[in-house]
Amino acid sequence: MKITLIRQDSGSGKEALSICEAGTLFNKMKTETKSGHITALRELIPMLEGTYSQYEHIDKLPYIYSAVEYTRTKEGERKMKQYNGLVQLEVKRLAGLSEMEFVKRQAALLPQTFAAFCGSSDRSVKIWVRFALPDDRGLPEKEAEAELFHAHAYWLAVKCYQPILLPYDIALKEPVLTQKCRMTLDESPYYNPDAVPFCLEQPLTMPGEETFRQRKQGEKNLLSRLQPGYESAKTFTKIYEAALNRAFQEMENWKRGDDLQPLLVHLTEQCFKSGIPEEEAVRQTLIHYYREEDERTIRSTIHNLYQECKGFGKKSSIGREQETAFLMEEFMNRRYEFRYNTVLDDLEYRQRDSIHFYFKPVDKRVRNSISICALKEGINAWDRDVDRFLNSEYVPLYNPVEEYLYDVGRWDGKDRIRALAATVPCKNPYWMDLFHRWFLNMVSHWKGSNKKYANSVSPLLVGPQGTRKSTFCRSIMPPSERSYYTDSIDFSRKKDAELYLNRFALINIDEFDQVSSTQQGFLKHILQKPVLNVKKPHGSAVLEMRRYASFIATSNQKDLLTDPSGSRRFICIEVTGVIDTNRPIDYEQLYAQAMYELEHGERYWFDQEEEKIMVENNREFEQVPPEEQLFFRYFRAAQPEEGEWLSPAEIMEDIQKGSSIPMSVKRVNSFGRILKKQEIPSKHTRSGTLYHVVRLITR
Repeated sequence: MKITLIRQDSGSGKEALSICEAGTLFNKMKTETKSGHITALRELIPMLEGTYSQYEHIDKLPYIYSAVEYTRTKEGERKMKQYNGLVQLEVKRLAGLSEMEFVKRQAALLPQTFAAFCGSSDRSVKIWVRFALPDDRGLPEKEAEAELFHAHAYWLAVKCYQPILLPYDIALKEPVLTQKCRMTLDESPYYNPDAVPFCLEQPLTMPGEETFRQRKQGEKNLLSRLQPGYESAKTFTKIYEAALNRAFQEMENWKRGDDLQPLLVHLTEQCFKSGIPEEEAVRQTLIHYYREEDERTIRSTIHNLYQECKGFGKKSSIGREQETAFLMEEFMNRRYEFRYNTVLDDLEYRQRDSIHFYFKPVDKRVRNSISICALKEGINAWDRDVDRFLNSEYVPLYNPVEEYLYDVGRWDGKDRIRALAATVPCKNPYWMDLFHRWFLNMVSHWKGSNKKYANSVSPLLVGPQGTRKSTFCRSIMPPSERSYYTDSIDFSRKKDAELYLNRFALINIDEFDQVSSTQQGFLKHILQKPVLNVKKPHGSAVLEMRRYASFIATSNQKDLLTDPSGSRRFICIEVTGVIDTNRPIDYEQLYAQAMYELEHGERYWFDQEEEKIMVENNREFEQVPPEEQLFFRYFRAAQPEEGEWLSPAEIMEDIQKGSSIPMSVKRVNSFGRILKKQEIPSKHTRSGTLYHVVRLITR
């Protein structure tokens, strides 16, 4: 592996670039140079602290760039030649040699450590961690991909190395490719050229806020990670019954009808030791002993005992505001689960017990209820405190569509996408392949794989009423995600229609024949929009919003398309029978297939050949305007040795005389496109485009 060293002259601004092998670099680190600049720097650092002075020979120490091997362009600019996959971590403010050696030894425990050495200040340790793509795919080659990869690799390295480096903290820095450090001196650097790299898939975006999934997976208590449902309810019931049995054994003489308080003490202790969440312990106790004691007493008793077990009963030295913040956080995480739905742009919650399976919106009524419950538990918190917590990064982001896609599991290899398309009876031999390509494009768009291009193609199912076209469109979405499907979009309200691109994952344009020609122009526009730049209601700034929506359409009429140039945006299919919507769909495997194929490089966009097929197939679904129909009554395309050259306006004028069709600038302009579509010979002149035609009716 080659490492780049750059020496900069602060006076002239010039820089000298050199390359050396990693092994050679670490051999150089072991001995001081004749000039002794590193030793001199270390001696001066204690005297320089707290001043604006700097070491006069600092420019003599080159910067070491571990992440990237650089080269020069012809113009002399620095350019990335190769990405090395090395992430630099730094532990600073170490007291001396013993602490630095400890950090190096700890770093060496992980096989991914490529190197660990003392910094030039003699008070820090630099750690180089190796990363690579899975399946021996090497490293990203493009700089943009390397930047994304490096950022995610840095945060993964911090998470993996921080626990083994305690009590010393990793100094967090911006994870950029230009990570660097000064040339240093270390008699015994740790160097492992055979370090095993961390495997990391190529990310598509920069790291963001912690997601709901990450927050859930990071839950320390295994039982708390259980999804609400019948299985978790059964698990908790069994554990609770065991805890209750142990409590009975500790109280040999207790029987139903006696004072419940002594039993609650023993029972709560056993529930706590068993890892049962507090709310679940309350729920189970209420089920068993609702006649012996009221809910308030049971809840307060269990809560106080859980607090005592955690050590919260001790007198705190922190301030009242701090205490309220800590208690509020503990209360919120104990009683509720919150998430911010990025598709709905709304906050959602559910109570942490086994009887509340679904998340619901957090409205004003819910916020007030939470405030009252907090007050009842003795937390001095009001509405503003609840709102402050809910509108913070303590609530993880949640993307329901992405969550569903990454939960579908492993694909079994059976083609279910084309099988779903096959339930639509039609005579088009390309339908299943085109639907498969569109489906992959839809899923890829949900994943956010490509923000430069939208899923601009829409299947269009044409057939009589009763063939279950709309039912088929709805069945494409999994039942759990149907709230992100709509068949009600009004193209006359352009702003609302654009917001739908962010709000819904699949939009069915029902009764496509009712979309006017002008609205079809707007539809073509939004089909091609990769992102939205809109101002939200009551908002002050124009925001860039992610587009999720893909389109599908249905119609009872066949003559639909009014813009010949836009026909490649539709997969028009004539439904010849009733669609089989009664066949069960394995949604997890359906979407698992799409995820597998996308991850393994299957093409999700339409190539030129496929677009040509769609355009050719869509001709029978295009509206034929009157002027196009009448053209062949009055004219035909001319052969090379006959006819005359006329402009669209002249041809239109002749048609108008015989048919009384109103002539307008718009009609004349569109008529030129019609002639081009019909492949009428043409030539460009100073006066415009002329077409070679023969008059069939002379006047």
